[in-house]
Amino acid sequence: MAETKHGAGGRTGRAHPLGRGSAALAGVAAVVAALGLAELVAGLIPAAPSLVVAVGDTVIDSVPGWLEQWAIATLGTADKPVLIGGVLVVSVLIGAGLGVLARRYVILAAGGIALFATLGVVAALADDRNPVFLTVLVGLLGAVTGIAVLGLLVVGLPRRAVPADAGRPAPADPADPGTVPALSPLDRRRFLAVTGGATVLGVLAGIGGSLLSGRERLDQLRAAIRLPVPARQAAPVPAGADLEIPGLTPLFTPNAEFYRIDTALRVPTVDPDGWQLEVRGMVDEPFTLTYAELMELPHIEADVTLACVSNEVGGDLVGNARWQGVPLRALLDRAGLQEGATQLIGRSVDGFTAGFPVLTALDVEEAMVAVAMNGEPLPAEHGFPARLVVPGLYGYVSATKWLSAIELTGWDVDGYWIPRGWAKEGPIKTQARIDVPGGAVAAGRRPIAGVAWAPTRGIERVEVRIDDGPWQEAELAEPLDVDCWRQWYLPWEATPGRHRIAARATDGRGEVQTDERTPVAPDGASGYPVIEVVVS
Repeated sequence: MAETKHGAGGRTGRAHPLGRGSAALAGVAAVVAALGLAELVAGLIPAAPSLVVAVGDTVIDSVPGWLEQWAIATLGTADKPVLIGGVLVVSVLIGAGLGVLARRYVILAAGGIALFATLGVVAALADDRNPVFLTVLVGLLGAVTGIAVLGLLVVGLPRRAVPADAGRPAPADPADPGTVPALSPLDRRRFLAVTGGATVLGVLAGIGGSLLSGRERLDQLRAAIRLPVPARQAAPVPAGADLEIPGLTPLFTPNAEFYRIDTALRVPTVDPDGWQLEVRGMVDEPFTLTYAELMELPHIEADVTLACVSNEVGGDLVGNARWQGVPLRALLDRAGLQEGATQLIGRSVDGFTAGFPVLTALDVEEAMVAVAMNGEPLPAEHGFPARLVVPGLYGYVSATKWLSAIELTGWDVDGYWIPRGWAKEGPIKTQARIDVPGGAVAAGRRPIAGVAWAPTRGIERVEVRIDDGPWQEAELAEPLDVDCWRQWYLPWEATPGRHRIAARATDGRGEVQTDERTPVAPDGASGYPVIEVVVS
């Protein structure tokens, strides 16, 4: 029987009791164990970074703008889970390859795991907010765990099961003629049990790390916050502002259903007790506010519709909420603007930036540093403890979540999305959306209904066209505020057959929604929303 040989580079020659498939499973288990332990350590130590998230962030920052646009347009709010899933799938495939490599070159495979961990550490250290020591510690523990599991499964267990001086005959690995005998059934069961156990423990550790990332404590902190009574409250909702038609979008979007588009792969968990907001840049008197100081300032309340620039015509990346916070103008007046301060840059704790004209912050009274959404402290997904809300502008130039700084600059400074192909200015276009009817309805009297929005301008008219007929003016719900959307409906006698329904809105300035169809890039989609309905 061939004898297992070890040489330079940890080579074991052609003699190995594990087949390629078993070795691949061993490599997968090693990588899963490594990632799981690294995530668990990151969850247990608040300041330690997630290497998986760091790699994902690097991917986001590295891909071309057109690919990011495609991902958001195609995947919508599922883009982040898909990216994290992709990172994990690639990691598993790498692990399988390293497992196969370890049959012949153990040391090289171990080096591959070390390199794999090093790449994660380098990605995490690209963010200067991550402590060097803790980042290296996470990578080191992950690498040691992965190498130990790989060594146990590819070297330790097989050598115990098939010692070099064993003389018992057994079938060789058919995929590798000349190997030592394959594992016996009992030894194979032992191998699979250890492999499966390492994989399961790695998965559980990874899940545990995510659960321990501070979210539970953050929810407790949010629950303990008592919001101050706004010095200027939003107007009461008039009767008839919500038409309450089945299938029609409600006047206020529940927080849990509000769309989320941002660059954060893992929602930042920011302790309000340690959070600060810095107002700096081209100002006479820069200053810093704690969360408690921000809550003590006079607050306003406003109903504002936010929209993502990636929202396709008729899409759902738009929502309406009642926001509460401190007016931006009050903070800028306190700081004192210097000549040439034409842009306000919002900076997030995760490094994201967005910029818009200072005149907007001064002229739009409802522009604010928001701390509450629909009567409760901001959810973590929507920017807790504070974020920017600026009516009339797409989120990519204004809606900085997890706000850490407000910086006054000249117009030559670009926010995150501008070098990636998006327009420097992003005013929200006048839009209508058709919510009902659905794709198939029964004949008879049916409502055609939806919402329309033009923040800072309001909606004055919505018209509907059925097939090639004339434009018909829809009934509008009572207006709430020019900054928030308005519901509308049109009674329709639905006759059997296939029908094509289009809508268009007119804003408070008399501008009619254009029929020119444009893509979302670089400054938002335009065109009429059109649906097809089959009436039976």
